Amino acid sequence: MDDTQKMLQAIIHGQKALKQELVHQINNVRDGVKDLKVGLYSVEKNLTNRINKIGKSLAYLEDDTPSKEEFYALS
Repeated sequence: MDDTQKMLQAIIHGQKALKQELVHQINNVRDGVKDLKVGLYSVEKNLTNRINKIGKSLAYLEDDTPSKEEFYALS
């Protein structure tokens, strides 16, 4: 093998190593995005449950409050 072929082979090996490194990094980013989506979904679910509980509490309070006529009848 002459020098030109050796240099070309070294370049090809370098490119292959670089490509493998980039693919590895991209896969890590994809996994991170998937984890982030799962985390955001659980936060959204928890917030939705809390908002629903607050809404129910407000609805019960509203049901317990007297109407304007009932309020004036008390005085």
